[in-house]
Amino acid sequence: MAYREAKKAFRKDEVPVGAVVVSGEKVVGRGFNMVEVLQDPTAHAEMIAITAAANFLNSWRLDDAVLYVTKEPCPMCAGAIYLSRIPHVVFGVSDSRMGACGSAVDMLHNSNLHSNIAVTRGILEAKCLEVLQAFFQKLREKNNQ
Repeated sequence: MAYREAKKAFRKDEVPVGAVVVSGEKVVGRGFNMVEVLQDPTAHAEMIAITAAANFLNSWRLDDAVLYVTKEPCPMCAGAIYLSRIPHVVFGVSDSRMGACGSAVDMLHNSNLHSNIAVTRGILEAKCLEVLQAFFQKLREKNNQ
């Protein structure tokens, strides 16, 4: 489902990242990057999905939820994950430049924050990487015209 959200972003010329929040067996939030469409630097897929989940559950505490996302969350999104008390994050592609779940920094396993959020990485990695690469290839081609 997160991958399908990423494809929506791709079709809107957004960096193709998608996210879903699952509580129990139910999807309670979903989102895809909307930074360009909304001209909002905080409109990342994770932020949109977390907000949707909090609204759906009528609670900012998402302490029994799992966040599935196609790309490793950045520091801003990791902060939102931490503050919303999501206990488990599952992502596809690591991000060595901005990833905050262990690649560039590890905000989700930080003793200063008393943070020990479970992280599962590499789920559908090749598929998630493929859509990102296709997006940036398309962007390069567009910029070279």
